[in-house]
Amino acid sequence: MITFEGVTKRYPDGTVAVDSLDLEIAAGSLTVLVGPSGCGKTTTLRMINRMIDATEGTVAVDGRDVRDVDPPTLRRGIGYVIQQAGLFPHRTIVDNIATVPFLLGQDKKRARGQALELMERVGLDPKLAKRYPAQLSGGQQQRVGVARALAADPPILLMDEPFSAVDPIVRTSLQDEFLRLQAEVEKTIVFVTHDIDEAVKLGNKIAVFQVGGRLAQYAAPDELLDAPADDFVRDFLGGDRGIRRLRFTQELDAEAAAAGEPASPQAAVADPTRAAER
Repeated sequence: MITFEGVTKRYPDGTVAVDSLDLEIAAGSLTVLVGPSGCGKTTTLRMINRMIDATEGTVAVDGRDVRDVDPPTLRRGIGYVIQQAGLFPHRTIVDNIATVPFLLGQDKKRARGQALELMERVGLDPKLAKRYPAQLSGGQQQRVGVARALAADPPILLMDEPFSAVDPIVRTSLQDEFLRLQAEVEKTIVFVTHDIDEAVKLGNKIAVFQVGGRLAQYAAPDELLDAPADDFVRDFLGGDRGIRRLRFTQELDAEAAAAGEPASPQAAVADPTRAAER
């Protein structure tokens, strides 16, 4: 669905934000870009919808170079969610969600009807439809932001640290709701975070960037936790990498149990007590 081939972003002062990036993001997957501040993950995200243009290399969607597409046209087909939602304060919740359908010329009654359906899908009470953003909690506003990004039914959804501005309890709730939603809508999602726990919980694959915009490792969560590519990735994952690995395999086991499938062998290796029981 999305490919980066030899992509570099260099600013006029010589700063390199992304350095020779080769990356392939599969259709229908949830790919997380993670790394320390200044590593180029947000720049990478924004090159997909041409909010930033690459200096060198090619960013392609469905095999088509994004530079061959008019930016407004490109962006209408790509949902975008940012921190603190970025809602229009003077518009009601239902009209915030229906923004893109309105721009595309869709009948207002139909657009508002779809917006109400999306509110329910993201876990918002339709009774909130006529309220304004300032009348909602931070978590509710983020849900509105996700609903607005889905309103035009885009195949691609870009999310730039969308849950970082809310408290930990609300953040966990939003993550769980988002995983449920992705299971329903199956979009191609690129998600930026600086939180490795969030990356492991949400991602089908994780791209770890290091300062200077270099890709250090691109792997599924279990592979990343089992076999860090180098000292940078190992240090970024932290000294409690084993605990993260155990938590991840236990979550896989819970999902497998719910589906009536056998538990993962990784969990037994990570937890000697369970290994002995088996």
